[in-house]
Amino acid sequence: MTENTQHQTAPTTELPTQYAPAEVEGPLYERWVERGYFEADAKSEKPPYTIVIPPPNVTGSLHLGHAFEHTLIDALTRRKRMQGYETLWQPGMDHAGIATQNVVERELAKEGKSRHDLGREAFVERVWQWKAESGGQISGQMKRLGDGVAWSRERFTMDEGLSQAVQTIFKKLYDDELIYRAERIINWCPRCLTAISDIEVEYQDDDGELVSIRYGEGEDSLVVATTRAETMLGDTAVAVHPDDERYKHLVGKRIKLPLTDRTIPVVADTHVDPEFGTGAVKVTPAHDPNDFEIGRRHDLPNLAVMDERAVITAHGPFQGLDRLEARSAIVAALRAEGRIVAEKRPYTHSVGHCSRCKTTIEPRLSMQWWVKVGPLAKAAGDAVRDGKVTIHPQEMEKRYFDWVDNLHDWCISRQLWWGHRIPVWYGPNGEVVCVGPDEQPPAGEGWHQDTDVLDTWFSSGLWPFSTLGWPERTESLEKFYPNSVLLTGYDILFFWVARMMMFGLYAMDGTPPFHTIALHGMVRDQNGKKMSKSFGNVVNPLDWMDAYGSDAVRFTLARGANPGVDVPIGEEWVQASSKFANKIWNATRFALMNGATVEGELPDPSEMSATDRWILSRLNKTVAEVDAFYDDYQFSKLSDALYHFAWDEVFDWYVELSKTTFFAGGDGARVSGRVLGEVLDVMLRLLHPVVPFVTETLWTTLTGGESVVIADWPKDSGFRDAAAEQEIALVQRVVTEVRRFRKEQGLQDAQKVPARLELDGTALAPHEPAIRQILRLQPEGEGFSATASLPVAGATVALDLSGTIDVEAERKRLTKDLAAAEKEKAQANGKLGNEAFLAKAPDNVVEKIRTRLAKADEDIARIQAQLANLPQA
Repeated sequence: MTENTQHQTAPTTELPTQYAPAEVEGPLYERWVERGYFEADAKSEKPPYTIVIPPPNVTGSLHLGHAFEHTLIDALTRRKRMQGYETLWQPGMDHAGIATQNVVERELAKEGKSRHDLGREAFVERVWQWKAESGGQISGQMKRLGDGVAWSRERFTMDEGLSQAVQTIFKKLYDDELIYRAERIINWCPRCLTAISDIEVEYQDDDGELVSIRYGEGEDSLVVATTRAETMLGDTAVAVHPDDERYKHLVGKRIKLPLTDRTIPVVADTHVDPEFGTGAVKVTPAHDPNDFEIGRRHDLPNLAVMDERAVITAHGPFQGLDRLEARSAIVAALRAEGRIVAEKRPYTHSVGHCSRCKTTIEPRLSMQWWVKVGPLAKAAGDAVRDGKVTIHPQEMEKRYFDWVDNLHDWCISRQLWWGHRIPVWYGPNGEVVCVGPDEQPPAGEGWHQDTDVLDTWFSSGLWPFSTLGWPERTESLEKFYPNSVLLTGYDILFFWVARMMMFGLYAMDGTPPFHTIALHGMVRDQNGKKMSKSFGNVVNPLDWMDAYGSDAVRFTLARGANPGVDVPIGEEWVQASSKFANKIWNATRFALMNGATVEGELPDPSEMSATDRWILSRLNKTVAEVDAFYDDYQFSKLSDALYHFAWDEVFDWYVELSKTTFFAGGDGARVSGRVLGEVLDVMLRLLHPVVPFVTETLWTTLTGGESVVIADWPKDSGFRDAAAEQEIALVQRVVTEVRRFRKEQGLQDAQKVPARLELDGTALAPHEPAIRQILRLQPEGEGFSATASLPVAGATVALDLSGTIDVEAERKRLTKDLAAAEKEKAQANGKLGNEAFLAKAPDNVVEKIRTRLAKADEDIARIQAQLANLPQA
């Protein structure tokens, strides 16, 4: 039927009466690691399957986003391991330059010190000390979740091997003239005191002010509007569009810059939109990226008027003021001079903030190191266009191309002490020397190394190959590069994925770092709202693991994971998943106590009942469905398929339909016991990648095998039995209809009812014992009176309800309910038939009345059917 796993020891049927995740999960994980199940052998002849972990920050702890992503990656790698691949899930952590330096600086501040009190070397040593003592707590939390990573291969972006990789690629890019140093406008964080890249800037709508200021005098004047009045101290021109007739007489002239003793030129530039505002813009080349470009085109001076902490440095009364203090003071001074033409506050506009400390970003002219991304980004785009790399889901391709096709040069230098220091030395006579990892830096008086470090994303961009030993051509690199798939959030498509694509193609001779980029969404709360401390809806996944077990958290996350779509999650869903884990436990325990076994060959289908053949047919279809969903990264669909197969078909139908067989004993019980064992064996293996802990305990108990982690992944044998599926579908119809009728009559599930089943001549006849068992239907005895008759699936079920319900009381209740439903219908029809009402009522009110009418019609039909089925007096 399905591929059978080799079992090493005789199975045992002993299971505790209740599943206790807290007692099971920790010891199981330790056993898996001790036995080396997650390690990867570069010498293996098995086909490779490689995934890198998106390296969490060394400062981080497990949050729901991590738990979500790790669950999906773990499911992929566990399945591939079971399929016979040499599977490597590469773990490691990112040194997180700014975040880590901030943490240690805060510790120093508690001691009344700054990093400058220690000096660079001692400060870096202090960071390493912090990393050894406090960094990396997330590793222990990953183990709690069940991450099957190759711990012996764990890497850190600042370890010796990865540092060599960073220096090697920097030197290679430098020699190929793809790295250069230049003075440009960058995003500057006055709090972190470093440049940050465009993708580390978070934009949000802030309330500010828009002031319109008159520059110049009389006819030689014009008005500019700005939200950053403090930067006017650094204005070196006013720009207008060359075709704007209003200002043609001013182009080429110089006008007075208010509050200063300077005059500035009026220049014509096509960047200016004559339809926006007054059609005139102030030009501050040292404090705005667009102004910087205008300044380059018109050879304007760059006048910086703020220091690194955004404090005004321009001479005059505003010197020494913070930028926000200066803004208010300058507006007040302009107002006093009658220069303010208009003011609008609050004025809501998009403002960039540092993604780490949330400080407002200051555009700043600065000498920095840059990567010339043009050729690298083109290669990254072509790799997807040419089919070397597949993006899943495909609709995410547009977002990828929009990014890589429009990349600006990448500012890679950071004014920090913690990180990979830029391997460039400067000499006393202006010499610049880039030093590779095997080269000695120049020595002697006047030589010094660049003080900046590299952007964290520079080193994490090398992750798929630096972790495997590059630049050395190691066995691991040959075996496990390129990665099979990168599974990560769409939110870091640009931060990380594009960097890896550019560097991988460049360093590895045109071989992309992975075959597939599978993108998932972000975890949100149960109402679809972004999780945020300010919203008070952030959840610590460890709390849920403590309460419900790691399997419950994992299954909830996987069941919500549709490709590229955000995932809502709430505690009640985790509770439901916990019930599912308990259902698997209890049902497997029951099955083991009632003859389920994997011993011996699976009987021939000719020996099986239709129920046995039906469940094996459904089992193989489920195997095929789950495989297809895995290959398409449809975690939600594969989880749903497994949930419904296990709960609905195996436990609620097959086990229930087979109880009479098990209780009767004999060959039928032997055959069904072996079939049930087969079904549980395969089902637990299918479930294992998503819920590893409970399935490990149950599978080893059932089969006696060493571990489901290294068991064979099930294969679809191709066995199908359409006739058996149709036959059991009839049984299900009968049971469902009678259950519905019993519920309508107010009968308890356990309440026994005398019944006559007229099944002769139908495929239902062999199933009468099972139908009676499930529905609590007693044989018709002496004095049986068929007070209700249900025709269903070509058969008839006659019930004697005379001794089970008060017919007259039930008729009165139903008659009362019918009258209420008819009254509701009449009222709804009355309103919907009133033209005056319809003309005035809002659409949503009319729609509610239509919904009430439809509900009333449904209630009337249902109650009338119940009345018709009541026994006659």
